[in-house]
Amino acid sequence: MTPAGGKNTNPAPSPNTAPNTGFKDPSLRRSLALFRAFRHEQADPEACYSLLARDAANQVEAYDGPVKGRTVVDIGGGGGYFTDEFRRRGAQGYLFEPDMRELGPKPPQGAVVADGYLLPLADAVADVCFSSNVLEHVADPQTFLSEMVRVTKPGGLIYVSFTNWLSPWGGHEWAPLHYLGAERARARYSRRTGRPAKHTLGENLFAIHIGSTLRQVRARDDVTVVSARSRYWPFLAQAVVKAPGLREFATWNLLLILRRYP
Repeated sequence: MTPAGGKNTNPAPSPNTAPNTGFKDPSLRRSLALFRAFRHEQADPEACYSLLARDAANQVEAYDGPVKGRTVVDIGGGGGYFTDEFRRRGAQGYLFEPDMRELGPKPPQGAVVADGYLLPLADAVADVCFSSNVLEHVADPQTFLSEMVRVTKPGGLIYVSFTNWLSPWGGHEWAPLHYLGAERARARYSRRTGRPAKHTLGENLFAIHIGSTLRQVRARDDVTVVSARSRYWPFLAQAVVKAPGLREFATWNLLLILRRYP
């Protein structure tokens, strides 16, 4: 919800450029570059996630200015690509990841194994609280978001993106066959690849939807919604999110930029 008077007390500029990648956001060129990187995620995760981290850091800075000298908390950041990128830009970056296996062989120094529902942090310590593609992996997204809000300073930025269930990528490694049912899609994936699927619906992947998430976030009195947009869509990134029904398929990945209030 917005503060009294209906005005955002911390107006932020719309993202226009990505100075460290050269890709305008949004643009077809940028979207194609990210899509190509995603296609080679398994073969070259370093290139894929390094590009995604630069792109995400550009988005944060477009909305909130340079992160240099500021505290950035990365929740569920896996191998630490996002934390490393924020640190390269001069931020004090901290990674909290619940699964040791996701940290990989070279996690960032100081990475903490911690549950996103109960972070080992005091209230209001982060200038930026960041979560990339985690929300669809938690059973209780609202508790997860509340914890992000709790650790963010008043006026601080909260960056949340997730892949919604009805997105073409909603089934993750077994997409787009998830449209035919999760169990059928998982079985088909196993037959095709000869290995079990990483994700199981209801265990480590959940059917989260854009409409219900937006309603829940907008009903809160502790955040202002600065932007709700498609993270990767090459044009009309905010407009597509405003179309009920269509947005569940066309948004691909929802990016929420929130401001902690008060």
